[in-house]
Amino acid sequence: MGNPSLHSIHVHPLKAARGFALDEAVVEPWGLAGDRRWVLIDDLGKVITQRPHPRMALAAVGLRPDGGLVLSGPGREPLAVPVPEPSGTTTVEIWRDKVEGVLADSAAHAWFSDYLGVGARLVHLDDPATRRPVDPEFARPGETVSFADGYPLLLTTVASLDALNSLIAQGDHPQEGPLPMNRFRPNVVVAGTDAWAEDGWRRVAIGEVTFRVAKMCGRCVVTTTDQETSARGREPLRTLARHRRFGDQLVFGQNLVPESVGTVRTGDPVRILE
Repeated sequence: MGNPSLHSIHVHPLKAARGFALDEAVVEPWGLAGDRRWVLIDDLGKVITQRPHPRMALAAVGLRPDGGLVLSGPGREPLAVPVPEPSGTTTVEIWRDKVEGVLADSAAHAWFSDYLGVGARLVHLDDPATRRPVDPEFARPGETVSFADGYPLLLTTVASLDALNSLIAQGDHPQEGPLPMNRFRPNVVVAGTDAWAEDGWRRVAIGEVTFRVAKMCGRCVVTTTDQETSARGREPLRTLARHRRFGDQLVFGQNLVPESVGTVRTGDPVRILE
């Protein structure tokens, strides 16, 4: 292993929509500033993701300085969405959690309902410090998370993606590779490690910020969705099932919980503390 460093930083303001890269980002206790503070829900209050709606991958979301959004997508006029006033909350059902959030204005609901062809409402997480605890099996008291799947940050490594792509090239569907990192929708990507080195990490420091490695990240059908076209294939799940099965999960990446706050920047050294 060489000298690990922070290769890239990625923020996804709206869960399941397109993200973007940054040169630096503020680490808050519940994740990167601006990451997954917004979510779409259906008429029953359940979260809308790329799992049943791969077209979500093509919805581009810009982040305004005040935390609001600018929406754009194929065949749609851009729409600016302000942060809603906290005048009451609605319940978001996200996996096993029920989380309170604040509804955006009706124009945002209409924009996404037309775009997806289903009833959709846009919700903002107004108070990430109190709304949603991290899974207590892997958390400490008081730790919270945004509308991410379950943990504040997701870390992946360049070397592990290279190794996975090599395995895909040797498998049954080599034409589907090599896959880009955006299939895995990480927050921080680390370069300069051995493949799968992150499996053994327990605590890491990126620049001035320290993190606890909570657990491996189990992967789902979203990883088979081309984030540029929304077309769905079979990889990487076929290859992960053969080579990266841990219990009942197919694993790529590690979930992180911040132990401190601060700013991380591309090129920052990454130190393995435990």
